[in-house]
Amino acid sequence: MLQAICKKGTIVAALSSLLMVSCSENKPAQSDLASLVDPFIGTGFHGHVFLGANVPFGAVQLGPVNRTEGWDWCSGYHYSDSTIIGFSHTHLSGTGIGDLGDILLMPVTENVKMRKGEAVDYASGFLSLFSHDREIAEPGYYAVELDRYKIKAELTASARVGFHQYHFPKDAQRSMVIDMKEGIGWDKATETMLRLVNDSTVEGYRYSTGWAKDQRIYFTAVFSQPVSSFQLFEDTVLTDGSKLTGAQVRGFVTFSGSDSIVKVKVGISPVSMENGQANINVEVPHWNFDKVKDDARDKWNEELNRLRIETNDSSRLRTFYTSLYHTMIAPSVFNDHNGAYRGTDGKIYTDVKFTNLTTFSLWDTYRAVHPLYTLMQYDRVDDMVNSLLAIYQQQGRLPVWHLMGNETNTMPGNSSIQVVADAYLKGYRGFDTTLAWEAVKATAMQDGRGMKWVKERGYIPADSMVESTAMALEYAIADGAIALMAKKMGKEEDYRYFSQRALNYSLYFDRETTFMRGKVSATKWRTPFSPFEARHMADDFCEGNAWQYTWLVPHHVEGIITLLGSEERFIQKLDSLFSTEGHLGIEASADITGLIGQYAHGNEPSHHIAYLYTYAGQPWKTAEKVRYIVDSLYGDGIDGLCGNEDVGQMSAWYIMSSVGLYQVNPAGGQFVIGSPAVNSARFRVAGGKEFTIKAINNSAENKYVQKAELNGKAYDKAFLNYNDITAGGELLLYMGSQPSAEWGVASDNRPYSELYSPAKK
Repeated sequence: MLQAICKKGTIVAALSSLLMVSCSENKPAQSDLASLVDPFIGTGFHGHVFLGANVPFGAVQLGPVNRTEGWDWCSGYHYSDSTIIGFSHTHLSGTGIGDLGDILLMPVTENVKMRKGEAVDYASGFLSLFSHDREIAEPGYYAVELDRYKIKAELTASARVGFHQYHFPKDAQRSMVIDMKEGIGWDKATETMLRLVNDSTVEGYRYSTGWAKDQRIYFTAVFSQPVSSFQLFEDTVLTDGSKLTGAQVRGFVTFSGSDSIVKVKVGISPVSMENGQANINVEVPHWNFDKVKDDARDKWNEELNRLRIETNDSSRLRTFYTSLYHTMIAPSVFNDHNGAYRGTDGKIYTDVKFTNLTTFSLWDTYRAVHPLYTLMQYDRVDDMVNSLLAIYQQQGRLPVWHLMGNETNTMPGNSSIQVVADAYLKGYRGFDTTLAWEAVKATAMQDGRGMKWVKERGYIPADSMVESTAMALEYAIADGAIALMAKKMGKEEDYRYFSQRALNYSLYFDRETTFMRGKVSATKWRTPFSPFEARHMADDFCEGNAWQYTWLVPHHVEGIITLLGSEERFIQKLDSLFSTEGHLGIEASADITGLIGQYAHGNEPSHHIAYLYTYAGQPWKTAEKVRYIVDSLYGDGIDGLCGNEDVGQMSAWYIMSSVGLYQVNPAGGQFVIGSPAVNSARFRVAGGKEFTIKAINNSAENKYVQKAELNGKAYDKAFLNYNDITAGGELLLYMGSQPSAEWGVASDNRPYSELYSPAKK
């Protein structure tokens, strides 16, 4: 049987067999794949992942918050830290900007000063030190001992309710700080409220500004013990009464019960305190902590079992299933159990026929996360698209980076277009397709963020805005997705217009230097120019340099081959990308990590590049690069991510590449076959079907595909279509230690641009 211990960030697994658990009487037994997840992976280096208790795509992410702040604390927690100021109910996972951290609770055994304090002086506040030796994290559960108070804290969650269980020392004072001031990173409270409702209930709200400028969250907290004392503070100043509204409200609760265990249920809502209470009544109407914990684990196992792999490498198992876990922290639920939510326009929507979601890191996730969702989360894709379309209706354009009912306008491009178009092209119809077309077209025809220049000139003048080249290249990708959608809808005029606009990337290619670069005018390049230098938010690229951005044409790889002059020159330049050394400059973004030459795997614009060799008839070089990245830039340690997790994108790349597939063009469903790092992968796809990929004779040396069979027939193409996968069946990839001179090499067997090349059946 499989035995697992999650301590100090380590899971020790015996691989002789998988422990089978039954989710319920009505569900078949499934593997306890949650035992293979180590939530500590990525909490070190620059991973920025969330650590704590949640359920898949849940509104609540309940976890610890460190005293330290800064870039590596964007999630509120970094493994290098040893301080805890409390446990908050909302967190981001893997972003490069810190926010959230709403509704922070800290159990204490003494009267404390109402400030978080300093680690060198306990008397200065309420924080505590902790040790990783007494810290546990697993899907749906987190526990730690607070050294200062000798309190064992346990956390679990349902979708909208955070459940706390605190074990106080016998005969100790049992108190709790409720901090509405503290947030994470950029977040700053603007208006907060706490009110004692009765002897077991506190309610309140927190409005804040930060990355998302107008955040509003409401809550109701119910305690398992009666409240004997309730004090309210405006920051550190004690006030009178049982209700207080202010900018930085804190509460101090003391309990009078005899039990040393204090439990708290906190229901959160984007709408009202009453809905927070209703969420508790529906989701956690009891006080059985272990039941909520077990239910959360069952939910994680249900999701993880949608993709089953086989490998002889225990480290890879942990890395793989932790990666899969990371892809399901967000997008997060942003409505109440009754369906109500607060829109981007500030209005409350109640007659809602879908599950509204937020935390859309689209510039990151359109590349691999959403293509993965179309395979695995077939019952959630329509909700995601409906959420994007609702945002369009509320703000007049599809979101750029949506957070807590706010448009942050972060990162270049109109990346939600690719997500909507890809869902439509793959046959999803659980949304209004007329509205979907209206949304993608209207968004692409806006004037803001450089779009006016795209419509008028085809390029964005470099002296008109920062990151102009990155912005324009992303727009071209979106235009390619719109063109495919228009073609499928029979909108020929729109197809011609957007397919032409999708070629605008070529305006940025300098044939003399053979790089993409900024244009000041139709005949003048930005100077001086270095393909190595990167200046964070101060040049023509976004978190990258010309070496990395020259390849950002996933919708028309043949076009880059043509611009470079030949397939041979294309291959030579790709080879140079992975070997050329050069200094990024002192102003480069900290996000440019995971470097192999100038290839930067720690940031998203590079993620498709290793697969481009296959478009030029050298799939073996794709195999070499992909295997190296999978094996060298991921791992099962706390530093197992070479860059920001970016709300699942880093992990989704690993998942797709490990099973042997990657959708280079983000819209359309053409998956390039790479080099599977696992021996087999079985997807549970829609309609109760399964699709299995088996790598025969797979090993570290046998990384090259020699031949393939799809459903028992020889398969010579180096790509697989989405419909081939969702139809169910089996792909056999026969692996060898030397490149094949035949498989996937012929022009008819290579992946291709669906926009500009004839279909290859």
